[in-house]
Parts: sequence; C-alpha cells; structure tokens
Amino acid sequence: MDKKDVAQAALKATGLVKKGVQLKFAVVALAVFVVGLLLIGLLFPAGSASGASCTDAGAGTDDSSAVSPAGGGHASGSLHQKQISYAKTIDSVAVKLKLPGRATLIALMTAMQESTLQNLDHGDRDSVGLFQQRPFMDWGTKAQIMDPAYAAQSFFEGRGSNSGLMDIPNWQTLPLGQAAQKVQKSAFPKLYAGHEAPMRKLARQAGLNLARAGKSSGSGRKTPAADEGGGGDTKRKTSPCGVAPPSKSGGGGGGGGTFSDGHQTWALHNPRSVAAAIAWAKAHAGSNSEKKWEQRCLAYTAIVYGWQASGVNYAIDHYKTVPKSMRHDKDRKPPPGALMYWDTHHRAGHIAVYLGHNKVASNDILRPGYIDIVDAGLIESKWNADFIGWTPPVFPKAS
Repeated sequence: MDKKDVAQAALKATGLVKKGVQLKFAVVALAVFVVGLLLIGLLFPAGSASGASCTDAGAGTDDSSAVSPAGGGHASGSLHQKQISYAKTIDSVAVKLKLPGRATLIALMTAMQESTLQNLDHGDRDSVGLFQQRPFMDWGTKAQIMDPAYAAQSFFEGRGSNSGLMDIPNWQTLPLGQAAQKVQKSAFPKLYAGHEAPMRKLARQAGLNLARAGKSSGSGRKTPAADEGGGGDTKRKTSPCGVAPPSKSGGGGGGGGTFSDGHQTWALHNPRSVAAAIAWAKAHAGSNSEKKWEQRCLAYTAIVYGWQASGVNYAIDHYKTVPKSMRHDKDRKPPPGALMYWDTHHRAGHIAVYLGHNKVASNDILRPGYIDIVDAGLIESKWNADFIGWTPPVFPKAS
C-alpha cells in the first residue's frame, strides 16, 4: 500500500468515525428529548381544554349556562356566561317591579351599549357598573352601583335626581333606542337601537320572556306635590349638588327670570333663578365645599344654575357659544350672577360665577378641588391669567 492508498484509507476511516459520532449524538439527543417531554407532562399536566378557555364570541354563542353573581356583585365564567347572568338579574328586577318584557329588552340594549353587559368597575370619569351610572350624578355610591340588582332598579325607577325608564312618559310606545336614551342622555343616542336583535337572541338563550305583559302606566315614581303650587305639577328632585330640573312655571326662584346689563335685557331659561343660584353658590363654598371640583370650573357654573352639564368641553369655548350680543369683552362691571371668563394660557381657560361686590365663587383658586369665594382679581394675580369678559348666565348647550 503506497502513501496515496494510506491517505485514502485514513480519509474513509475518518468519515466512518464522524458518522458514528453523529449517530451516537442523534441517539442521545432523542433520548434527552423524550425524557424532557415526560418531565413536562409530569410537572405541567394538561388542563381541560374548552372553547371558553380559548375565546368567547360574546352574545350569540350557544353556551347559555351561567353562574349567578355572588352577593350581588360579579358574575363568573366566560364573557357570554356573565352576560347571561346579568341579563337574568336585570329581568328579575323588572319582574319584581311588575314591568313588561319590553322594559327588560330596553335595559339589556342599554347595558350592552354602555358596558357590553358587564359589571365594570371603571368608565368615563366616575362611571361604573352595567349601565355606567355615575356616583357624582346621584346614582348612588360606587359600591351600590356595582350591585347589578341595584343598578337595574335605578335604571327602571330612577335614582336621586335622575329619571328612570318608568318616569319617561309613554316609554312603552317609544322606539326602544329612544326610550333608552331618555334615561341615559348619551352623547351617542343612536347606538342603543343597534343592540335589539343581539339582545333578543341573548334573552332567548337566558330563558327570558320578552313578551311578558306588565304595568301599562307611562310614568313611574313622579307624584303630585302637595307643597308646591301649580296644581298637579310634579315634585322636583335634586341632584347630588342640589340641582333641580327646569321648573314648569318659568321665572321666580324656581328658575328662568331675566338678566340685564343696563342696556339690554335677556330672558333666562335656567332651572335656577339668578338669586337662587347665588344663594346656592354661597351655601356650597368654603367650609361647606366638597373636594370634587378640581379642573371642573365649567361643570361647576352649570350646576350652580341647575344644569347637570354645560354641554361644552372647555370654559374658554363656552364664551364663544354665547351669542355675540351677550358677550361683554373686557368689561369689569358685571351684574351679580354673571359668568366671568379668563384666559389662563392653557387650553381650558377658566370661568367663575360673579356674586357681586367684586367676589366670585371659583374652584381650585385657594384649594385644589374645592370652591371658595374670593376677589375676582385673584384669578389674574395668582394664575397670571388674562380677563376675557363676562356673559349673562346662559348655557346654550346645557342638559
């Protein structure tokens, strides 16, 4: 065997060795892999897989089983199971109040739009629960609203200053979505109607009788007030801040009245008169103020005059919603009850209620979140703000 043959033999031998080594490594690797699978099976046993553990299609799935909310709180199970449970709770309240199935359907459509029929502990501002009711707007405490039965009863009967479905005249003959909007007063009133078909299907899955008959009266808890004039006028309700809805009588202490700058006179259509608004602002300022007004100057001024909301996002924008003939640019002699405006060099600006004698009721100026009565000039000196002007107390977009 010459040198060339020796070299070739050596190369062949090397190849065989490599193949042998590779085979051994493959066998060892396979054994390790199998042992690994066994160990994973022992350490992490497989759970019981089901459709609910992967996804949930919500309303329209076939699983109609549900677990009732424990202690009136949260339901358990998949999304659809929770929806079924809350639907049953809503319907049970309607049955207890002897309301027809139509009331249940309206409530289901409303809850589906507001919370996807879930008992949410969060929402816009302080909104919570199935119907996204707000503690600040007198629907009850957060804990109360988070009780589905309580929330449903509030939707049907009303709560505090808020009208319920039973308070809406002719609610049984109104289109379903309109009836829901009458209670909720949503910025998106047309969205409720779109939930009718899915909620009818959900009701069938939950075994609810939407064809059930019930009370035929068009109004709920409103009753004639014996201590008010007007012969049969309904008793006026108050909100968490003592806000009353518009009086049917118009002027006087109950609302309306006129406002003048000495040259022009305007009719007002606020729920509170100027005198009543000033009295209310004084009674709820200083030591009687609650810490809930931080960065809410426009909301505060609307509530002073009996509205629940101004309908405008920013104070500086509200000035522009008032008719130009009512704006008094840079005029520092407003009549008591006027709304005064400042440019704070921030997007929102500032607004306050003028009480007379150079005093305004303003939030945040002395204590963040509270209302205090201070000299009007303090807004400029403390916040380096620029005075814009004043308007009569009008709220063109208020609700």
